[in-house]
Order: sequence, then C-alpha cells, then structure tokens
Amino acid sequence: MALCILASCSSDSEPKQQAVAAPDTAVAVPKKAAFRVPSESEITDSVTLRSVRRGRALIHSTRDSLPRHVRANLTCANCHVGDGTQKNAMPLVGSYARFPQFRGRSGRVDLIENRINDCFERSMNGRALDRDGQDMRDMVAYLAFLSRGFPVGIDMDGQGVPAIGPLAGDTARGRTVYQSTCIACHGANGEGTVAAPPLWGPESYNIGAGMARVNSAARFIHQLMPRDRPGSLTPQQAFDVAAYVNSRPRPDFAGKENDWPYGGDPPDVAYVTRAARARAKTPK
Repeated sequence: MALCILASCSSDSEPKQQAVAAPDTAVAVPKKAAFRVPSESEITDSVTLRSVRRGRALIHSTRDSLPRHVRANLTCANCHVGDGTQKNAMPLVGSYARFPQFRGRSGRVDLIENRINDCFERSMNGRALDRDGQDMRDMVAYLAFLSRGFPVGIDMDGQGVPAIGPLAGDTARGRTVYQSTCIACHGANGEGTVAAPPLWGPESYNIGAGMARVNSAARFIHQLMPRDRPGSLTPQQAFDVAAYVNSRPRPDFAGKENDWPYGGDPPDVAYVTRAARARAKTPK
C-alpha cells in the first residue's frame, strides 16, 4: 500500500501542495534462513558468555545438573543432537527467533520459557523451572545465542527432522527390528544403557511428550538411528519401531486431556482430549 506524504504550505496565498504518493517498497523476506551455528567469539562480554556456556551445559547434562526437575533418565541433548547444533537433528539453532508463537497443543501464544518448561514436564517427565530463575535465564541465553543473526519468525533450513510417511506402523515387525538393531544401546526392556537413554518404562518420556507420537518418533528414528548407522532403516522400519516403542508402558501426564483445546489434535496422539470428546458428541 502506498504512503501519502502531506506537506503544509507556508501561506494561504501559495497553492496547496498535492499529496505525493511514495513508491511502494517491498522488503525481501527469505522463505527459509540458512543454517548457521554462531561462534562464541560473537559474544562481547564475559557475563553473557558465562551464562551461554552454562545454558549449554544444562542442555548437555540436564538430569545431572537439574535433578529436582528431571525424573526421566534423559537429557535435552538426547533429542537435540550436538547440544542443539546439528542440522536436521531437532536443532535449537534459530529457535529463539521463532518465539513468541501460537501453538495448537497449548492453545495459546507461548514464549520460549513456556516451550522449555513444556519439555521439562513432558519429555523429561519432570517439573517446570522457575521462569525467573538462573537456570531458565541460562538456557534462554544459550538459545538466544544460537539464534544470533536469524530473521524473526522465519523457518530455517535443517529445522526439525525431515518428514517421512506417514505410514502404518506394525508393532510385531517393530519388535523384530528393535531386537536386531536397537537392543544393544537401549536395552532388552527399553530401560536404556550407558550408551543410550530409556525408550519406555518409568525413566522414559511420558505420554504427553512429542516423541510419544508415532509420526514424530519415526522421523527421528529414520534420520538419526541407529547412531552408528544413521539413515540405514527404511521409512517403514522406522514407523514399525516407533509403533512398537510407543506401544510400551510409560509414565502418564496429568492434564493431557486439555491439549489442543481448539481442535487440530494430530491423528497419532495416544490419548483423547476433551475437545475431541466434545466434537465426537456433537450431532452432525
């Protein structure tokens, strides 16, 4: 839309200056920002650098560093590979620049602090951090550092993990693949080992976590598992393993029925929400 610039006249005897239409100017916005991991050399003060480094340490060793807030035997880096710096591996790079954002699961505009606590309560099966505490500040500082130079609100190349499927997973086939491919690192009963975290049971992520959805787990598995041969599983094998893993028992999540309050719950969610139940009762 053109802008009009009105200039006042110096006297009533002079002709009124007409509205002048300024030329339209379009700001070029990239469809996707290029993936880039910032360097610590870009931080110019020691206080911020210390906070960023501690934030990264919390991502890397979450349970050891914050045992009161983590009940699962997991760290943030188990999902956000390379402490969130690896492309196509659920990177944290650029994430700070995409918040605040509306999220269908919460049904509200979330801040980055909401998203962090979401992971603590669901993926870590733990307790939320104090939003104004030093732990939260350091984690946010690290995410903000990883977003230096990124356009606000723009998706990034290598964001998340590449999409596959969706396909129908078969738990029987998935069990066979698990026993031949995953058991050495994750244990016979999904309990985890020193090499890899638990995939089910009391020390794994709870049912409200994003990884408890078969589609999300399958994408992660196909892209990154097994760690010594990433990408070696077919999409079908990835969906089969994801279906098997997520069919196993895991902790519940209190309040899960309130997710997606305005609808839009994905088809692979393993529980029924209040909104979905209300829609099912509505006469068509």
